[in-house]
Amino acid sequence: MSRLDDVRKGLEATLGTLSPAKAQQLAKDLLEPGAAKEQVAKAAADLIDWSQRNRERLSEFIRKEISDQLRGAGVASQADLDALRKRVRELERGAGLTASGRSKAPVKKPAARKPVARKSSAAKPAPEAAS
Repeated sequence: MSRLDDVRKGLEATLGTLSPAKAQQLAKDLLEPGAAKEQVAKAAADLIDWSQRNRERLSEFIRKEISDQLRGAGVASQADLDALRKRVRELERGAGLTASGRSKAPVKKPAARKPVARKSSAAKPAPEAAS
């Protein structure tokens, strides 16, 4: 097997899920011919652990990079939105408002106006025009 194949298999082990069978085969390929079964088994277990750690590191790196890019573009995170919602609720409570924006306090209706009694025009003579 060429060194390029070794590198390719190593990268596949880093990025993909390394099954025990693949790890066993990769360990056999990397070790000296005729290596003891215990040595191959230990190398395979080490390769599986190494592969898992690298996948976790790569996933964390990608998550962080995406988060940084979104923050740089001005996109609010879920934590930012949650904090804003909490702050709005606190302000609404302080102002006596409900979530719908209406006041919790009873609304006072204006006092009913009593109708004004109209005076009849016949009872009072019309003013005369000055001549």
